[in-house]
Amino acid sequence: MSVHSFERLSPFIQEYIYKYRWDELREIQIAACNIIFDTKHHLLLASGTASGKTEAAFLPVLTVLQHNPAKSIGVLYIGPLKALINDQFHRLSHLLQEASIPVWHWHGDVSYSHKQKLIQQPEGVLQTTPESLESLLVNHHQDLPRMFGDLRYIIIDEIHVFMGTDRGSQVLCLLERLERCCGTAPRRIGLSATLGDYTIAKAWLRGNTQPVVEAPPVSLGGQRIRLRLEHFVNPADHEVEYTDYLFRHSQLAQGKCLIFSNNRAETESVIAKLRRVAQERKTGDIYYVHHGSVAATLRKEAERAMADPDKAAVIAATVTLELGIDIGRLERIIQLESPFSVASFLQRLGRSGRRHNASEMQIVTTEATDDNQWIADSFPWQLLQAIAIIQLYLEERWIEPPSENYYPVSLLYHQTMSTLLANSGLTPAQLGRRVLTLAPFRQITQADYRQFLRHLLELDHIELMEDGSLAIGLTADPIVHTYRFYAVFQEQTEYIVREGTTEVGSILTLPLPGVCFVLAGRAWEVLEIDDSRRIVFVKSVEYGGNLVWSGGASSVHIRIMQKVWEILLANDDYPYLQKRAQERLKQARAIAQDLSLATERIVPINDNQFCLFPWFGTKEFRTLERFFRICCREQLDIKSMSVKNPYYLVLQFGCDGRHAMKEAMHLLQGLRSGSQLLAREEIPRTSKFDAFVHQDLVRKAYVLDYLALDTVKSAVKSWTHPS
Repeated sequence: MSVHSFERLSPFIQEYIYKYRWDELREIQIAACNIIFDTKHHLLLASGTASGKTEAAFLPVLTVLQHNPAKSIGVLYIGPLKALINDQFHRLSHLLQEASIPVWHWHGDVSYSHKQKLIQQPEGVLQTTPESLESLLVNHHQDLPRMFGDLRYIIIDEIHVFMGTDRGSQVLCLLERLERCCGTAPRRIGLSATLGDYTIAKAWLRGNTQPVVEAPPVSLGGQRIRLRLEHFVNPADHEVEYTDYLFRHSQLAQGKCLIFSNNRAETESVIAKLRRVAQERKTGDIYYVHHGSVAATLRKEAERAMADPDKAAVIAATVTLELGIDIGRLERIIQLESPFSVASFLQRLGRSGRRHNASEMQIVTTEATDDNQWIADSFPWQLLQAIAIIQLYLEERWIEPPSENYYPVSLLYHQTMSTLLANSGLTPAQLGRRVLTLAPFRQITQADYRQFLRHLLELDHIELMEDGSLAIGLTADPIVHTYRFYAVFQEQTEYIVREGTTEVGSILTLPLPGVCFVLAGRAWEVLEIDDSRRIVFVKSVEYGGNLVWSGGASSVHIRIMQKVWEILLANDDYPYLQKRAQERLKQARAIAQDLSLATERIVPINDNQFCLFPWFGTKEFRTLERFFRICCREQLDIKSMSVKNPYYLVLQFGCDGRHAMKEAMHLLQGLRSGSQLLAREEIPRTSKFDAFVHQDLVRKAYVLDYLALDTVKSAVKSWTHPS
């Protein structure tokens, strides 16, 4: 142990370290102590899951608070999930039981009385979500200077989840508004297990503040990884074989297996199948489902089962267990289909292998085939994407750089209305100065904001008073005076599912009485529907039922698709590939060679039909697809388009296809602006409050944040035209 760093920590922390028999402070913890104790800088801590980041932040920060107590809340911790906050709350409570530093949590599930105690005597550490912090700024604006007047540190956990999203930009706005209101300049500490580009992350964390951001380099050490990747063709036709494979590899004697999927439907489906096999083989029910629409009590039951060292458990989960909730020792991860990103792969892989054990993941990919499929569907896309993600990390230690939210007009509406709610009597000029100077709105011009406010006046979302000040308009009143307003992400109205008085979870699609569906890994029959209270009463049935969740979707980075192309052209063997996966990769490489994909992006199917393999990411592919649909459909007589983003695009022309493709490439280079990829009357609303923003600003935001015309034009210049 670094004696110097250890001796600088408070005695109660030293006792904690002795009590739990730590052999030494970890590298990241020593680095954090040096920066917190010896500088005034912000701090970015990026290292793998279970590497001690949380302790690295809190040990020196709590030492500072112990030696020099704050006169208000001293530390503000912001986490992306209530479950993560609850987990950290218990961990901190355990650490602080010997100190005189209280720890509070504040979110929608916390009682009113608990919150009132904090308001009456604000001190110690407050843990909250962005939405609850927004509520604090609006509903307790007058209390903020007293509650946060001596705020020293702000800790933002899992910052990679926030960056490049409206929710992350909301966090930056909230911090800046809080600091202005209270006249404080707290130091910021960002935590993340998966960061590729530190430069972007440091700029994000710093925002509009003065201190620099330090990100101490942390060696990867001797991380051990065990990977296995298997592939199934038409698993629905070989259901017994596919399910048996998952059953055998998830069964660990007194061990834990966490099955990750990319959507809720898949979690429900796999657990229902595994539970059925377990019943047939009489091996016991050790199966759980964990996602956002499973009731909190059932999610807690799953977490307890996973944390119990004496109990075997298999849990299928979405992103809800991807983040840093402590679930104890976990022997194996099974990933269904390819992860969307290298970051997600690493985050999920890192859930296993704690306490000096190897991280172990088995990825199982599938594909459906038929005799009439496009030539493009002869590639096992999920298998190829999974290999690309693994190799990008193993070969290059590459992780997706955080995306940038360049022109967040939906958030502009939200922060404008929130600022008016908290500060009555602002003139348009005063409101503009408060909002446009927030870090996320650097690209919003004053002219844009005037147009924005005029539109809100026309909609009666704001009202100009006789004294020249602005107030919330009647039309906006029911929108902003509800707890749903505090969230900037789109929420869907769900129906609560109950068995008697016990809540099972919630669903989006309302089934009819007598219909069976699957939720929380079990089958239910609908008995009665109380539409006024949005409650579905059910009874448990043994088998059967439809899935009530559609598939998930996410953005794939262009570097992943370029790696897919490189893998198809290579001859490399990958030791983690199992027999089926090896054979399928070999077949795919033979097809790629037959199609001359080493040099060709445009592959003719016949004289008038072509398949494009652009090797683009989701954003670039979206741009190319829009180009053909908006700019070329009529001019080049496109009869049909078949699209699978981001893998391929098939075009059928009514004229000579070769000439049409050459003309299309010429037209693309002639485009001057991404706005030409929008239909004349199109208003592409993608975010929660876009419906209340002037259509010109919504269109501009879509072009800037969802399209990549310059990248596509540059790439297409090198394509070989069909001859």
